[in-house]
Amino acid sequence: MDDIRTLYGRWLFDLWHGDFAVAEEILTPDFVGHWPTMDVHGPDRVVEQIRQSHEYFGDIENTLDVGPVIGDGMVAARWTFHGSYRGGVPGASVPSGTRISFAGQDLFRLVDGRFAEYWVVSDTLGMMAALGALGDR
Repeated sequence: MDDIRTLYGRWLFDLWHGDFAVAEEILTPDFVGHWPTMDVHGPDRVVEQIRQSHEYFGDIENTLDVGPVIGDGMVAARWTFHGSYRGGVPGASVPSGTRISFAGQDLFRLVDGRFAEYWVVSDTLGMMAALGALGDR
């Protein structure tokens, strides 16, 4: 179980903080990530997805709020993303440099000690509100 906790830590803290080489080590070659609007296949595509987040946000820090919870070949956790907005998100009205946070949950399927499949649920509405993209609701 400690190995799996370390594996998840490498995902949340190393890979998301910009150590992109970690993807090849912690994800299977046929990894599939299910983001809300698309599926991402393979470690290289995951890195592209995370790089895009880095284009929008600097000083990324993630906190682990719950977990990881491990059982039956699955890993689940709740996290909070913190970052300084760099610009580029359609509809956002806050100035660059604004620090925002939003929460989410990860669910992974394990195969041979690596992550093979991923589902993410994040508070996109909360993120867009923090970015000032929802108007005066």
